[in-house]
Amino acid sequence: MPHLPLTSFRPPLWGLRPSRGLRRSRPLSTQSEPDGSAISRRNREAKQKRLREKQASLEAGIAPKTKSPAESSKAWTPKERVLYEIPTEHGEKKDVSRPLPPAYSPQYVEAAWYPWWVREGFFKPEYQARLPQATGETFSMCIPPPNVTGSLHIGHALTVAIQDALVRWHRMRGDRVLWVPGSDHAGIATQAVVEKQLWKERGVRRHELSRADFLREVWKWKEGKGGEICEQLRALGASLDWDRECFTMDTGSSVAVTEAFVRLYKAGLLYRSRQLVNWSCALRSAISDIEVESRPLPGRTELQLPGCPTPVSFGLLFSVAFPVDGEPGAEVVVGTTRPETLPGDVAVAVHPDDSRYTHLHGRQLRHPLTGQLLPLITDCTVQPHVGTGAVKVTPAHSPADAELGARHGLSPWSVIAEDGTMTTLCEDWLQGLHRFVAREKILSALRERGLFRGLQNHPMVLPICSRSGDVVEYLLKSQWFVRCREMGEQAAKAVESGALELSPSFHQKNWQHWFSHMGDWCVSRQLWWGHRIPAYLVVEKHAKGDTEDCWVVGRTEAEAREVAAELTGRPGVELTLERDPDVLDTWFSSALFPFSALGWPRETPDLAHFYPLSLLETGSDLLLFWVGRMVMLGTQLTGQLPFSKVLLHSMVRDRQGRKMSKSLGNVLDPRDIISGVELQVLQEKLRDGNLDPAELAIAAAAQRKDFPHGIPECGTDALRFTLCSHGALGGDLHLSVSEVLSFRHFCNKIWNALRFILNALGEEFIPQPAEELSPASRMDAWILSCLARTAQDCERGFLTRELSLVTHALHHFWLHNLCDVYLEAVKPVLSHSPRPPEPPQVLFFCADVGLRLLAPLMPFLAEELWQRLPPRPGGPPAPSICVAPYPSARSLEHWHQPELERRFSRVQESVQALRALRATYQLTKARPRVLLQSSEPGEQGLFEAFLEPLGTLGHCGAVGLLPTGAAAPLGWVQAPLSDTSRVYMELQGLVDPQTHLPRLAARRHKLQKQLDGLLARPPSEGEAETQRQQKLSSLQLELSKLDKAASHLRQLMDASPSPGGSSSP
Repeated sequence: MPHLPLTSFRPPLWGLRPSRGLRRSRPLSTQSEPDGSAISRRNREAKQKRLREKQASLEAGIAPKTKSPAESSKAWTPKERVLYEIPTEHGEKKDVSRPLPPAYSPQYVEAAWYPWWVREGFFKPEYQARLPQATGETFSMCIPPPNVTGSLHIGHALTVAIQDALVRWHRMRGDRVLWVPGSDHAGIATQAVVEKQLWKERGVRRHELSRADFLREVWKWKEGKGGEICEQLRALGASLDWDRECFTMDTGSSVAVTEAFVRLYKAGLLYRSRQLVNWSCALRSAISDIEVESRPLPGRTELQLPGCPTPVSFGLLFSVAFPVDGEPGAEVVVGTTRPETLPGDVAVAVHPDDSRYTHLHGRQLRHPLTGQLLPLITDCTVQPHVGTGAVKVTPAHSPADAELGARHGLSPWSVIAEDGTMTTLCEDWLQGLHRFVAREKILSALRERGLFRGLQNHPMVLPICSRSGDVVEYLLKSQWFVRCREMGEQAAKAVESGALELSPSFHQKNWQHWFSHMGDWCVSRQLWWGHRIPAYLVVEKHAKGDTEDCWVVGRTEAEAREVAAELTGRPGVELTLERDPDVLDTWFSSALFPFSALGWPRETPDLAHFYPLSLLETGSDLLLFWVGRMVMLGTQLTGQLPFSKVLLHSMVRDRQGRKMSKSLGNVLDPRDIISGVELQVLQEKLRDGNLDPAELAIAAAAQRKDFPHGIPECGTDALRFTLCSHGALGGDLHLSVSEVLSFRHFCNKIWNALRFILNALGEEFIPQPAEELSPASRMDAWILSCLARTAQDCERGFLTRELSLVTHALHHFWLHNLCDVYLEAVKPVLSHSPRPPEPPQVLFFCADVGLRLLAPLMPFLAEELWQRLPPRPGGPPAPSICVAPYPSARSLEHWHQPELERRFSRVQESVQALRALRATYQLTKARPRVLLQSSEPGEQGLFEAFLEPLGTLGHCGAVGLLPTGAAAPLGWVQAPLSDTSRVYMELQGLVDPQTHLPRLAARRHKLQKQLDGLLARPPSEGEAETQRQQKLSSLQLELSKLDKAASHLRQLMDASPSPGGSSSP
């Protein structure tokens, strides 16, 4: 067979010219980017620039420290797209009978596969139970239901990439897998979006519609919008069982929510009480803790708030004097950040040991606005060193003050209403004013009365409603609360005992702290969209001997009426019941998702087979708000932990380490990275969003800076591989598009490798059974050993759920073992006549096993290439790689030879030494002869076994062995390999000393100049100094090499004088 260079299958920078032996198929179409010729010219110029930079780096000896595959990414140049245009019905199998296109194109590769996977039922546990490799074990997971309001972002894509890799691995392993899809109704967010849309399109406010009419509008919006998330999940290759898709407002979920509420109420774990809650005045609803953003302020900060006509200053401490009653001129100065709550003050508190106020213990103070008498009380929670050491007590508007007031028997005084205006409990001049307008009036009144004592900058944390941007108010409201202490103790014990495993384990500390300090959970929300609370107020009569409202709970109104009749002693038909208009917190239904999605409270087959779930995987930011509540309610309602293992990944940030935020312009739709997008389209998406003009300007500018040419097409497989390649179990994940683009280049490497392998196999190739494969050469044995080790590393990574181990192992095998070494080394072997039969068999097994190892992470690319491999003899092949057996470490361990790999690493070091010599003497085309010499017989034997690969990989001519003690031929250059071995390379006749010595001198001058510049710099500290020292060492080493090279060249001149008889000085 003729020599088949791998490079012959690399795509040209521009255009699609079929490679030799590949016939151009009609259904392959291309889409080129605009201005092709200009881009081609720029591509060539960019390539030449990179080559110059690489040469300069080699000269300086400071090739950057070893980078991750992503960091060493190529520059983005627009690629010509290949489209799959063979007529294929939706759900039919893709036609793979045509030759592979000459270059990897994500759009071509990803076409048609997903609908076929779904139609064939590969993602259903019922199908997997019939697989030949079926283990009889079950693996179940649910997707963290994304909010139906929006589209998935990169954080969601990370969740999907990790979960789908695990799911696909378990499925290929033979487990019966169920991965449940679903979405969350997102009460507050959805209602806000629909309200905005109604106002924008029809000029209608929610309260102008009936509740039923508004809910119809929400469902209409959901039906139109909800499909987008499903499309994104399909684009990401998520192998979900779509027949089991659920929504947290569908009928099954509604039944589960009602049942959970009733059971918790009957167990005494749900009650109604008047307590302080987080209140959004803009939304006029209570909000959950997770919807409160704690924004740190360094000092004075102005914020524009909804409903407030002018910006409001925060981060200030206002000092107010409270006159001491009966003692003219005496006062207690109180510091407050919230002067608008002064009308609600019921006391002033100081620390009992604060000597400044000891003489005032038991005295009364005059309220600076109303003149009413307030007690001065003592409490150990007051911090004497903060402000003046005296604090005003406002139990109706501060959680800390509410606790303090309860200890001292103080009654709360609510002065701020649900809409953020001052209540009728205030004086006439404040009633009805916006709370922050009232603030300014109060400060003016204090100044007029001579009781204002100044203000100062005061660092503080301001609670902001993440949904509306308004400052959160703390209001006393009658709401429904879940009693959490007992359930929380059980959740804490589950982790402590090991029954529930949190990974990474450092999250255990947060878990235990949260459950030991958590209060009761307010589940009432003043919304229309959501699960309406199944509680009813008995209007006419209270329960016997009870002066408070009488509330009853029931699955239906009829059931509630029976309870009410029993409580009141009156016939149920005579009672009037009014259902609570509020809905439940979205997190309540989400907390039921692991079992409600499987049919609970009904005893369904899915619930019996797949609950508890095998694993819960989600972002670490949801550990407490979602995972914690699932554990509490799941254990209480089902008697079992909803899952025994929790895997938490890190937050995704941009390459600058910033949190993903729409207002920063760095939130990306995964499809924009998969398919590529122009800057103009990105900017249009921003304008279509809900950003205010100021935020829009900032976000648009950030996009223009980060993506001046848009985002290149990277493909699903590259995005998934990138996301899984991070050590996602540690710190935050900093993601850049260039990193994803680098893994697209990796996909192209795999693509070219398979094109080479398929051409090497030919059409008549028949694979041997794996157990019969016996490598005939050391190179064959080495690559099969690498393959077996890769399978071991992948298995270990999946078992420990450390996917970065899997991606690293696969990247190293495909790129550094297979493409860079074995394929290059096997080319001359394939050109031998007759051609040995073993290398094609080895190539086949590398492709087959390597693609199956890759499939959970790169499902589209793996399927496209694996389908084109010749079928194995024997039984019927798996119809798809996603249900083919995953290669186990045990099945390949007979190929693993660690000692051979260790010995071959010495050969690779020799190859590096040869390439370095070639670079030093600038031998670009020549193929010099090489001799290896070692004083150790074992090492001599090692080199002898790999002479041909040494020459091939080192780009040299004939490679031989020089006996121990023998002198090297004249005109050969040498380099040490170790203390016992050296390599000699022929220079005589290949290098003209008179030409090369001036070049070496010029390079030496340039490097010496760099070294002098570095030495002239003052020493730095920390990492900068370490890098400086590394550069110094690299430059000094390179200068030493150049000096030795110059010396060798002069020796050559002395040994072989030029025809003119002159010699270089």
